[in-house]
Amino acid sequence: MSKRDYYEVLEVSKNATPEEIKKAYRKKAIQFHPDKNPGDKAAEEKFKEAAEAYEVLSDQNKRSRYDQFGHAGVGGASSGGGFGGGMSMDDIFSHFGDIFGGGGFGGFSGFGGFGGGGRSRQRVNKGSNLRVKVTLTLNEILNGVEKKIRVKKYVPCSHCSGSGAEGGASHSTCTTCNGSGQVTRISNTILGQMQTASTCPTCGGEGKIITNKCKHCSGEGVVRDEEVISINIPAGVEEGMQLSVSGKGNAARRGGINGDLLVLIHEEEHEELVRDGRDLLYNLFVSVPDATLGAPVEIPTLEGRVKVKIEAGTQPGKVLRLRGKGLPEVNSYGRGDLLVKINVWIPKDLSKDEKKAMEKMAESDNFTPKPSSQEKGFFSRMKNMFE
Repeated sequence: MSKRDYYEVLEVSKNATPEEIKKAYRKKAIQFHPDKNPGDKAAEEKFKEAAEAYEVLSDQNKRSRYDQFGHAGVGGASSGGGFGGGMSMDDIFSHFGDIFGGGGFGGFSGFGGFGGGGRSRQRVNKGSNLRVKVTLTLNEILNGVEKKIRVKKYVPCSHCSGSGAEGGASHSTCTTCNGSGQVTRISNTILGQMQTASTCPTCGGEGKIITNKCKHCSGEGVVRDEEVISINIPAGVEEGMQLSVSGKGNAARRGGINGDLLVLIHEEEHEELVRDGRDLLYNLFVSVPDATLGAPVEIPTLEGRVKVKIEAGTQPGKVLRLRGKGLPEVNSYGRGDLLVKINVWIPKDLSKDEKKAMEKMAESDNFTPKPSSQEKGFFSRMKNMFE
């Protein structure tokens, strides 16, 4: 089923201002709010559809992409798994609750006799994320590696087990919100009475108050400490890639959900090899005699040096491909190749005997350049370009 135009959903023009879009969404949300339309699935879908439209049109970058490419330009929203269709009512109100003057889903119940039963919820603390940089060699990237790093972070207070209360049980219900974590306000509008909710200013949305704060953490439930964290880094990661280790960030105040540890990959340069995606590049320098007569040479790889035969008459610029000697991709099978570019080293200083030998070779027809017909055609085309 194709999606409706977002401007059509909110009934605004394509030149609508952000304030007009916000006002139109608020009107639609009031009209199709589940508390006002209990059990009406069609109204619920329109409520989600309006949220999806507002999520795109309220963001200047997303709106610009939508104006240019339509639904295809805003990614997930075009596939039916976008914001409004893929998130719950709680998610919608947690993102757009400020439009209704309150916090969560329950902060928007009560429309002059409709709804009523608010679905208030207590605030859940979440610890902040941490970011660290990990430096890897190409050999570590080849096989993957386990890294142990020491991180300074907030951890749960061991004295109060993270509760923030001395003895672990010195809490009382907040009398301002009666333990709900939210305070409600009723106002009269042209649409009738409207009940909105906001985070309780006394308890900060937790619904309870500490009566006897822990002396070690001052009631915060967390203290500054160090932790050694083990990180399993998969093979094939690249410079600038970011990995996330769930729950290894800062601990949340007075319980809740820990933040994540974000691991930024830094790639250490190899002494001889250069990375190009999955492939590795190597510049091989050979002497004029070796390029002319052919010779065995050693090529460095990530598993050690390997011997390769340089064929007689090898020309400068030729590229040898050592298949499967490159790097893997993350979560993928197979490996890239090692590409070896041949460079012929021309000496600058020659002894008298060496110079005589070179002059004698120069007299031979074998040392006179003989470009192929393909190469001649290339130079002919280049000549025409400059005439």
